Amino acid sequence: MKILPGSTLGMLGGGQLGRMFTVAARTMGYEVVVLDPDKESLAGKLATTHLHADYSDQTALDQMAKSCDVVTTEFENVPASILETLAKNSPVRPSAQALSITQDRIHEKSFLKDNGFPTAAFAIIHSLEELNEQISSIGAPAILKVSRFGYDGKGQFSIKNEAETEQAWQTLQGEACVLEQRVPLDIELSVVLARGFNGEVVTYPVAENIHEGGILDTSVVPARIDAVLEGKVISMAKDIASALDYVGVMAVEFFISDGQLLVNEIAPRPHNSGHYTLDACVTNQFEQQVRAVCGLPLGDTTLLSPVVMINMLGDIWHDGKEPKWHKLLDHSNVKLHLYGKREARPGRKMGHFNVLASNIEDALKLAENIKQQLSEAE
Repeated sequence: MKILPGSTLGMLGGGQLGRMFTVAARTMGYEVVVLDPDKESLAGKLATTHLHADYSDQTALDQMAKSCDVVTTEFENVPASILETLAKNSPVRPSAQALSITQDRIHEKSFLKDNGFPTAAFAIIHSLEELNEQISSIGAPAILKVSRFGYDGKGQFSIKNEAETEQAWQTLQGEACVLEQRVPLDIELSVVLARGFNGEVVTYPVAENIHEGGILDTSVVPARIDAVLEGKVISMAKDIASALDYVGVMAVEFFISDGQLLVNEIAPRPHNSGHYTLDACVTNQFEQQVRAVCGLPLGDTTLLSPVVMINMLGDIWHDGKEPKWHKLLDHSNVKLHLYGKREARPGRKMGHFNVLASNIEDALKLAENIKQQLSEAE
């Protein structure tokens, strides 16, 4: 059954991803209810209703269940049990089952391994003894990652040699972890896709990603890879979505290591590396999220122009001063997206910009020049 404009969509989470979803949904004629404990919720400010409450608040959940025709999520850290509760009264997409796998690194890595998807060597760690045992097997360098609630390099510890295991374990406060082999990287890639509840799948062009300090810095689209590798990446991403019986928009991150294709992570939501779609594709990833969760035909994902996306962190706000926006806005082929966050802090995602050009080389050159100019202090 299609959920049509005039209906009410529920969003768990109210950050920038929820904000961009809300903009897309409101533009298409839907009402939006956002549940977010942050009183300054970015999405809540644009929604029809902002339920300012904890995700586990039963009164807020009851209100959402009664008022929403379908519920979706902004990020993967909403407890799956909450989705199970909401699903008793409203469709929830993606499902609690899919989210329970992708929100926990142990479950996610086990799912990938059990379904035959290649990953870097890993081990599940519950104790310092297990860590000491597995580091000698997997080898250093390696990365120890908390099983839940880690993102953008947070909740991770790079182990350069076996002597650093105790420090790593104490730094991550003895939580259940995944130990991953640090593999040499040829290139990092990602695919954003959408899957409908009827099994229909559409994929966006493969993005080539460059990270700095564990945070995405630049996405280059189309990725500078050959057609054979592109086909393998897209096919594997589709297979992962099908194996999860996923409904909605999701992203799959890949490593290419010594020519081998490895799955890094699954993100059960629109993705930072898909922000280029806001300006460079027929259907952006947030409209696509609306379409997928509402049971509408999925939108055309055709790339209209080569594009480079640059993530803007709070680091470029020097001493509280606004960046030199004219350095960006003087270019007619550059599109600025700010998220409405009041306080700029180092490492905080404040916005992004997309550079569209007839070829990747020109787009990348201009993007790097603008990035440098915005980052320069007075």
